[in-house]
Amino acid sequence: MDPLQFVSTARVAVVAGKGGVGKTTVTAVLARAAIRRGLRVLVVELDGKPALEHLLPGVEVQHISATAALGEYLDTHGLSRVAKRLTSTGIIDVVATASPGIDDIVVLGKIKQLERSGLYDLVVVDGPAAGHAITFLLSAKSLLATVRGGPIHTQATEVAAMLADPERCQVVLVTLPETTPVNEAMDTADALRERLGVHLGPIVVNAVDEGPLLTPDAAPEGSPMRAAAEFRNARRELHAAERARLDERTHLEQLVLPLVAGAVLDAGAIERLADAWDPL
Repeated sequence: MDPLQFVSTARVAVVAGKGGVGKTTVTAVLARAAIRRGLRVLVVELDGKPALEHLLPGVEVQHISATAALGEYLDTHGLSRVAKRLTSTGIIDVVATASPGIDDIVVLGKIKQLERSGLYDLVVVDGPAAGHAITFLLSAKSLLATVRGGPIHTQATEVAAMLADPERCQVVLVTLPETTPVNEAMDTADALRERLGVHLGPIVVNAVDEGPLLTPDAAPEGSPMRAAAEFRNARRELHAAERARLDERTHLEQLVLPLVAGAVLDAGAIERLADAWDPL
């Protein structure tokens, strides 16, 4: 499989994964690799710590918050005075977070609007962590079951149609090749398939230590070099075993990003990681 073959199969890619697995990193690498393929790419960053503009200089990044999306929704439906009053009093923040599903549906509605605009070949969304990803994507179905008419019902219907269409939207799960993240990725994949019916793209396995096993016996017994080689072998065996377990359970294509030494992640590191999928 061409590692980026899936990029052109849908116009929206929602990247989701357990906190700490590198979801934002994968969002940036996916965007950078897609741009290398000549695609018009927009990156969407939801509520949270802004990082993608630093990782993707020169790439269009939009920040979408539930509060701003709800205000825009009210404004476009002829309720600009209401939106301004709610914003000025702070009530709009309460509405956006207290009404079940409203905050998620207005954010997804904004993403749908960007997808429909025709300005971008691919909209990459740095989505919520795995637990919230399910409720985030389930919000349209939940609202359709409780709201029988009106603009919210229409919005939920249109969002649900986008999520269900594999040519418009796919979910890209991210995991590390370790037991707990793999368990959560498998459970999330099952939940998304069974409860939502969304299209799952390849699963990205981040920070993989690949390569042949080393030969610890070549170093003196008890030496740091021997200990390092034994540790590296154990990690490579663990990563291979977890990837095999993930494949057996999900049957999803896997895209691998290599383990990168060092604590600093910057634009240069994103470029080097993009080389793994699309060498210059």
